[in-house]
Amino acid sequence: MAIGLEDKKAIVAEVNEAAGKALSVVIADYRGVTSADMTALRSQCREQQVYMRVVRNTLAKRAVDGTEFECIKDALVGPTILAFSNEDPGAAARILKDFAKENDKFEIKALAVGGELMGVEQIDRLAKLPTRDQALSMLANVIQAPITKLARTFNEIPTKVTRVVAAVRDQKQDAA
Repeated sequence: MAIGLEDKKAIVAEVNEAAGKALSVVIADYRGVTSADMTALRSQCREQQVYMRVVRNTLAKRAVDGTEFECIKDALVGPTILAFSNEDPGAAARILKDFAKENDKFEIKALAVGGELMGVEQIDRLAKLPTRDQALSMLANVIQAPITKLARTFNEIPTKVTRVVAAVRDQKQDAA
């Protein structure tokens, strides 16, 4: 189906805007996946604030011009899905990795983070990144640990004094 010039410009602008805001992108080949499965995948992506779009490669190459994802141009071959993670850099990787496990025909081709193109073998590294909430809780635990240790140390001083006084009392009672 032919797309008019104005529609192509709109697609390029939309994808360019998504790429400009994104933290990472995952590129996948969707050949052989049913439309019901693709609808479920789109739904998952929307829930996780992942912008996913099927785009012609020529339009995708134009759309990523001027963004940190220019490095993906060589990976844009064949039918392509672009999944841009907006809030959590690992969100698209987690969703597409899980989807690829369930659908044999779905194939992840490449990914990019911070202007660097990575191979499909790096998907686990990106998918295992903690979410924002997980990272904040880890940071809070690291910050809280020294304070907790200090409180325990301060609490041990009166405890030790109490033990010494009790030991002296027991010694005097035994001596008497």
